[in-house]
Amino acid sequence: MSTHPLFLHVNGQPVQSEVPARRLLSDFLRDDLHLTGTKRGCETGTCGACSVLLDGRLVKSCLSLAVQAKGCSIKTVEGLQSGDRLHPLQESFMNCGGLQCGYCTPGFLMAACALLEQHPRPTEAQIREGLSGNLCRCTGYTQIVESVQQAAEQMHGN
Repeated sequence: MSTHPLFLHVNGQPVQSEVPARRLLSDFLRDDLHLTGTKRGCETGTCGACSVLLDGRLVKSCLSLAVQAKGCSIKTVEGLQSGDRLHPLQESFMNCGGLQCGYCTPGFLMAACALLEQHPRPTEAQIREGLSGNLCRCTGYTQIVESVQQAAEQMHGN
């Protein structure tokens, strides 16, 4: 099996690797880089558990090949916090009960991060639309929406 050189940045760190042409980005992140916050869920792009930011754009890493990220910058849930300080989204998900089992949480955090970049003060409708590519079987979504609202207020005020 032939491999391809891969140079990119993951969570601000340069990464150099050799990957098979058909290696999924989700598998590369989890298995090769040991960034297990990116979850394997449906593996069809439906659940959003594998969501990451690729050059600031939200993507489902189970639908992307690692070689497609060549030269790009990826941010995973592990890259949200700064040192020991949690990102406001992470804090608000804990404070508002936006997580229960936690399996879907990394994907929701990354989708919310992308949303708040585009809409620093989102309406409830914008939040629901921005998170519509992610599924949760535990929370009923109300606490997730409240978590994003709280983080937006903390980050950007009313």
